[in-house]
Amino acid sequence: MNSSRILGIGSYLPPGIVTNDDLKDLLNTSDEWIQQRTGIKQRHWVDASTDIATSDLGLLAAQKALAHAGVDKSEIDLIIFATTSPDYDTPGSACTLQAKLGIPGVPALDIRQQCSGFIYGLSIADQFVRTGLYKKVLLVCAEIQSKGIDLSPRGRDVSVLFGDGAGAIVLGSTSLVTDVRNSDLPHVLCTHLGADGRFAKDLWIEYPGIGHVGSRNSFKEEDQVKYFPQMNGKTVFVNAAKKMPEILLTSLESQNLKIEDVDLFVFHQANIRINEMVAKQLGIPDEKIFNTIELFGNTTAATIPLGLDEAVRCGKLRSGMLVGSAAFGSGFTWGSALIRW
Repeated sequence: MNSSRILGIGSYLPPGIVTNDDLKDLLNTSDEWIQQRTGIKQRHWVDASTDIATSDLGLLAAQKALAHAGVDKSEIDLIIFATTSPDYDTPGSACTLQAKLGIPGVPALDIRQQCSGFIYGLSIADQFVRTGLYKKVLLVCAEIQSKGIDLSPRGRDVSVLFGDGAGAIVLGSTSLVTDVRNSDLPHVLCTHLGADGRFAKDLWIEYPGIGHVGSRNSFKEEDQVKYFPQMNGKTVFVNAAKKMPEILLTSLESQNLKIEDVDLFVFHQANIRINEMVAKQLGIPDEKIFNTIELFGNTTAATIPLGLDEAVRCGKLRSGMLVGSAAFGSGFTWGSALIRW
């Protein structure tokens, strides 16, 4: 049977580091307050005085992934770009990235599953490779959240969370095996997805949008706050702590595996408290969880590929290990994946 595997991975973080102390006056907060509630100490932000765009970060991560895979850009059959912070409303950032890579003619697809973007994108890429339609897929997850958050005390609860960054993988076909589920060959075992749009307004950016009376020309100055992310933190926390373990168990059960069979867990990095709750429910020991939120913050769609790349570089993730991932985000959307590295 056909299966897919990660051929290469890469990531990029902008050089500018913003600590909690850097935000205390802007947001009327403190390092202690942020760390207690989120586990974040710092995050990377682009220089807001430049025209650096999300696709620029994606390009740098993509180039590293291609180099790591030993794949020339001309071999890519499809680009998938997951982001919450596209360069423009239109066209999609995948097309912008395609132009910067210099591979015209390659199909380019944007997906907007926010914090679940990597797992949704991995699922799509995996299916294309499994069917044999495409041989090599470039999945890029990139975010520049720092240019779109409310840097005033009014936006504190959301704005302390976000960092900028990008992660990318090259997905390709594996050799044929008799039972891929039990194979030690590197491959994507499975992905599982879910969503519940009833909670869409509990984590959203309302403006600009077409779902309003009038047109964009009728927006008023007092509506400015609606251009920034708004979150019902309690509802998000409760649902994330419920759906992430549920969907991860679904993936494990589909492969006749148990929690103890997984060598390393790389979860979405929204809030360290959510991940601690997930670990407690599933009985996962601390040494099997790899977190990056302390230094990177929440880079939305990019957190999992950033984490995977960082785990490889620091020796926590090695060939042959079984990785479990789960994510939860706006929509609400959620997903899980099992990957033999």
